Amino acid sequence: MVASKDMPTLPKNFGKVFWNNQFRVKIELPTRTTFPTLDGKVAIITGTNSGLGFETARQLLTLGLSHLVVAVRSLEKGKTAAAQLSRINPKAKIYVWALDMESYDSVQGFVSQCDAELTRIDYVVLNAGISPLAFRKSNSTGHESAIQVNHLSTALLTILLLPILKAKSSRGNPARITVVNSVMAHLCKFPNRDQRPLLSSFDDTAITPWDAVERYGVSKLLSQLFLVRLTELVSADQVVINMVDPGLTKGTGLARDAKGVLRVASNIFHGIAARPVDRGAATYVDALLRHGQESHGCFLMNTDISPLATFYYTADGKTAQEQIWAETMKELSVAQAEQIVASMK
Repeated sequence: MVASKDMPTLPKNFGKVFWNNQFRVKIELPTRTTFPTLDGKVAIITGTNSGLGFETARQLLTLGLSHLVVAVRSLEKGKTAAAQLSRINPKAKIYVWALDMESYDSVQGFVSQCDAELTRIDYVVLNAGISPLAFRKSNSTGHESAIQVNHLSTALLTILLLPILKAKSSRGNPARITVVNSVMAHLCKFPNRDQRPLLSSFDDTAITPWDAVERYGVSKLLSQLFLVRLTELVSADQVVINMVDPGLTKGTGLARDAKGVLRVASNIFHGIAARPVDRGAATYVDALLRHGQESHGCFLMNTDISPLATFYYTADGKTAQEQIWAETMKELSVAQAEQIVASMK
């Protein structure tokens, strides 16, 4: 099977891609006849208290998942979600653990808890993400919040989990990490690509003017380029890492900050074009359960392995990928990220 990075690029006319994704493709819901039972399996899902994270948890529990870790910023909201999820599969153990993706300390603490309290981990869905409408810096790091959550902290969490997943997965069946990405990475302009240093240029609106739609897309592009490079250094025999685009989906909470006319317009557009949340979440479940080692380092769209953002295939894309890798690993050196990746060889 052809990997994402070896595929032809997406068509230049993105309108056709969008129309196909949102109006022609039908995402099938997972059932026990299409997927094996998850009895005895352990899953971690970030951002589980609502939207796609909650629905993904619900679908996995319907398939018989035995143990679920609900990773959320608000423990109160997480406990409310866990109470609702427990009714889906009363036999399942559901833990609610704190995870603030704007804090490196919180990410490290969460991973330590996974290592200390879980004897087995089969599946991880990194769903937590944000799409802020206004420029804001994360208090603990000083980085712009979308870049912090969607790229930097996601990269850190992925890397820190690697040796733990390698040790706690069943022999011959490597654990899987599905990272939520977006086809919006294909659409961003990335005007500051030549800035050096690159990542810090997102923290200054004088260098990189704020555009909410652009920032969401570029945060996903950074993550995509980084993860593809990471999977070149980590064998699929140890941990399988793939990325998934759920498509435009209703009820995700990404547009929660919209107000007034913008909120009305967003609701109308989503009402016409967006997928129901169960169909969006089904793409997560498909990426996690149906796709194996052949999907390592791949981008999944409409449940199929699909091309990466077109920027990846360009000369500028290769240059930016190396810069993003180097600066991200330097940023994460406080958590010995480079040493952890090296240990996975």
